[in-house]
Amino acid sequence: MNLKIAVLAGDGIGPEVTAQAIQTLNAIAEVYDHEFTYTEALVGAIAIDKTGDPLPQGTLDVCENSDAVLFGAIGDPKYDNNPSAKIRPEQGLLKLRKTLGLFGNIRPMKAYATLLDKSPLRRDIIEGADFTIYRELTGGIYFGEKQLSEDGNYASDLCAYAKEEIERIAHLAFKAARNRRKKLTLVDKANVLETSRLWRKIVTAIGKSYSDVQLDFLFVDNAAMQIILNPKQFDVVLTENMFGDIISDEASIIGGSIGLMASASVGSEIALFEPIHGSYPQAKGKDIANPVASILSAAMLLEHFDLVDEAELIHQAVERSLELGIVTPDLNPESRYGTAKVGAFIADYIQNYDGELFINKDNIDMGQSTII
Repeated sequence: MNLKIAVLAGDGIGPEVTAQAIQTLNAIAEVYDHEFTYTEALVGAIAIDKTGDPLPQGTLDVCENSDAVLFGAIGDPKYDNNPSAKIRPEQGLLKLRKTLGLFGNIRPMKAYATLLDKSPLRRDIIEGADFTIYRELTGGIYFGEKQLSEDGNYASDLCAYAKEEIERIAHLAFKAARNRRKKLTLVDKANVLETSRLWRKIVTAIGKSYSDVQLDFLFVDNAAMQIILNPKQFDVVLTENMFGDIISDEASIIGGSIGLMASASVGSEIALFEPIHGSYPQAKGKDIANPVASILSAAMLLEHFDLVDEAELIHQAVERSLELGIVTPDLNPESRYGTAKVGAFIADYIQNYDGELFINKDNIDMGQSTII
């Protein structure tokens, strides 16, 4: 298969982890005889610095002429710590989602068996937890009308949803649940918000077309508590934009590190794949950022194009790296492996896998071939 991939590495650790995702994709291309071509473009703080725009038109053009987008991270302290900044890196990502019609965000959460003791939650609570969050991505309070009074003492953000916006993400979530454990949980705040009541009404009506899927409901405050108390109860979680943003970051704690959570943002024509962690500017250039979330985002890219075996090999390589302790310091503070070495191991595993492997950890330390 030939795929044209737009690469928007962005800010902070974005370029470092994205480089490892590309290395992994190149290993897959070599093994399975695919051809992936990459076109880099600016987004976020680096784009503001160079062009004055967090999402230049040239970047949009590159994305619209590609089959998929591989995204890194955006954000920089000089903007994060300046609430009065009128141009912000995040505006570029919001505009990108809206322009490309990326209405659905998919965030898988899995408690890896080899990392159960790395989580701040007890092993017996998280063992076996495996669910996916479907978050509506282009509506709600993030995109609603915003107002600030002239004296700066009053502000408002409108949360608005239309029937069509809810329907399209709901159908994606129900279809996913049908292929998993056939349970869907709608997370809302229907006891307070009119938009949430609309969500319940529409999702309940759609649920009648998926009679094999169990549908239940949780208020978002209770859902946030239940994710910590009993994450194994969830299969597919469906929710609106802001709630999804919050609970997916909360869910990342289950696995032991936000550096493990990948995501896909899908629309009717193009899809974008990114780790859910931020730009983590404190780690920039230190070779300590966890590349796994970005690498797993690359696996989601392959799954999107029905390259299931290829994606499964990436998952297998990641699991092997976790089993062997070839991880970055966020998972083991005493680890001697950095971003590049973890990425190199995963790529080597893919290129050399034949069902039985001998791992040479000394070679990993020297940056040489890891598998004999």
